[in-house]
Amino acid sequence: MIWLSHYIVSKGGIIFASLISLMLLERAFPMVKVRANLNRIARNFSLAGFNALLGPFIVIPVTSYAADYALDWRPEWWSGWMGLVVDLLILDCWIYVWHRLNHVVHFLWRFHEVHHLDENLDATSALRFHFGEVILSSLVRAGVILLVGVPLMNVVAFETLVTVAAIFHHSNLKLPDKIDAILSRIIVTPSLHWVHHHALRSDTDSNYSTILSVWDRIFASRNVSKFNSAMKIGVEGLSDVQIVRLILRPFYKA
Repeated sequence: MIWLSHYIVSKGGIIFASLISLMLLERAFPMVKVRANLNRIARNFSLAGFNALLGPFIVIPVTSYAADYALDWRPEWWSGWMGLVVDLLILDCWIYVWHRLNHVVHFLWRFHEVHHLDENLDATSALRFHFGEVILSSLVRAGVILLVGVPLMNVVAFETLVTVAAIFHHSNLKLPDKIDAILSRIIVTPSLHWVHHHALRSDTDSNYSTILSVWDRIFASRNVSKFNSAMKIGVEGLSDVQIVRLILRPFYKA
């Protein structure tokens, strides 16, 4: 599995480079001017670090096992570059459905709420997820990998792409209006995803797409509201809490 190690290292390098680049860009061209909150950023990186530790023990073994024992039924054309494209589309659609379920199913929302409690958005917000959500997501995704027969290499490619996309659309980067209008018809941009983080539940429960924005149009969850700086970010009626309470929150919250 030497090739897998190379892919994982490459994935880490691409994600790290994207994170640093967007952290610099969002400070040079901010969509909303906010004061830096080091405690908030530390919380986001702490959650990310905790999840990174889980990877070798849960996420990677579960994903590898699913890929190793995936059903072998795919036709010959569903391989190579064509297979990669089809797999990326399937996995992107899956993550749309999974994201939407995290808002609909109360048990899942208890974990996903930790992500939405962030009261300011920037590139680090893309790393802020409760470990419970990460574990549940990897288990459900394993079922998709098994049924569809997704090769491990394609899963790693998707993980890289979806993380870079999340860093981009959570970032506080102001795009020129014309460029944003064009890009948002194809991919999820910050202006689209920030509406999803509006602390108004009707807006929070919309714009679920992660990479391609088309899924919200297909499944009628696209929000026509335009982001503006007056929109409060977070969870309606709630405030962010410290790291220990964030970790414990899904287990004691009613």
